[in-house]
Amino acid sequence: MFQCCFCQRPPQSRGSSGASPELSSTCPAEMVKMTKSKTFQAYLPDCHRTYSCVHCRAHLANHDELISKSFQGSQGRAYLFNSVVNVGCGPAEERVLLTGLHAVADIYCENCKTTLGWKYEHAFESSQKYKEGKFIIELAHMIKDNGWE
Repeated sequence: MFQCCFCQRPPQSRGSSGASPELSSTCPAEMVKMTKSKTFQAYLPDCHRTYSCVHCRAHLANHDELISKSFQGSQGRAYLFNSVVNVGCGPAEERVLLTGLHAVADIYCENCKTTLGWKYEHAFESSQKYKEGKFIIELAHMIKDNGWE
């Protein structure tokens, strides 16, 4: 049985699917379970709060990967994450955002193909360099899962 590398608790059962997920060695913080027989490419551990796609419930990010809640997307508030799962990335393009010129690539849910936000590929201003390689997901496209009270 797998244990969460942060809280050392075994993950909770996922129901009667019968699939036995494997722990990925290439995942963020080594916390993503990979599976071939389920709908999504990756599942985050049940013992941590997660964010999922509001449209199809695919896991997107672990709460521990949240950097900031103070971002603005095209459809309202958005969160900045260090890493995400189950997302695809489009081509990078230069955009003038509220904080200046950035090279960004739209990200979308790998399961339902909904555009969720973007990935910062390059920041042209030195004060914005901390965003490079990080991900924005708009609140309109995600829901809280697992252990939120």
